[in-house]
Amino acid sequence: MSLPGSQVIAHLNLRGRTAQTRSEPVVVEEPLEIRLADRPLAVTMRTPGNDIELAMGFLFTENIVEDPAVVVTAAHCDENENVVEVQTEPGASGVHLPAQRNFYATSSCGVCGKASIEDLITRMGDVAGDPTRVAADVLTSLPAKLREAQPLFGATGSLHAAALFRPNGELICVREDVGRHNAVDKVVGWAALEDRLPLSGCVLLLSGRCGFEIVQKTAAAQIPIVAAISGPSSLAVSLAQEAGQTLIGFLRGDEMNVYTCPERVRNGETAQ
Repeated sequence: MSLPGSQVIAHLNLRGRTAQTRSEPVVVEEPLEIRLADRPLAVTMRTPGNDIELAMGFLFTENIVEDPAVVVTAAHCDENENVVEVQTEPGASGVHLPAQRNFYATSSCGVCGKASIEDLITRMGDVAGDPTRVAADVLTSLPAKLREAQPLFGATGSLHAAALFRPNGELICVREDVGRHNAVDKVVGWAALEDRLPLSGCVLLLSGRCGFEIVQKTAAAQIPIVAAISGPSSLAVSLAQEAGQTLIGFLRGDEMNVYTCPERVRNGETAQ
């Protein structure tokens, strides 16, 4: 029996000179079309599950809907579970329907469909004034907590995760997806649906690397500290510095690299 978001597939396993047929779960990757005001807006490749959160997070972090409160309904299409339809209040301000914007995002790309360099930084939040501080030993404890909260990764080994924590290390929300940007959008969408935006005073941990689109999305949600188990890109570092966001990479064991705003990391201190 497979977990939701996975499919059991038969395959040939080779180990040395031994061949064996096995059936094991593989993560599901399917397209999700997001429609806004009855208009096709975007298609992203994702792992099914938490689709409404994904749609809400995408609309917010892409600056298409500035305030999630103007969303009246967000639901799967009756005819197709791979379509989410979003309706906003008639005439609501802060809703930007692009004149021509063909969004298509693979599971590894969070910037496909953008028309120009200016479109890449679509919505930036300034978190420089966020007073959040976190102890280094709390940060180093987070990867193990994330791993424990990834049942689908445990079954398939094939997807990313984003997890939201309090500065004391308490896990608030975790989402998995084949796309790292989708996992982040699902967390932000969860916060939007729970009326928890902005996410000041929080730490976001990524299971993989951190590109600039992740910084852009997390800065939009006003998350002051972003950590990744792998490294960041140069543009991610530049963008985090501009936003006043603390960006941490290579968070493994008792080690980490703090690329920007290191004053938020308290080395040698324990959580209160």
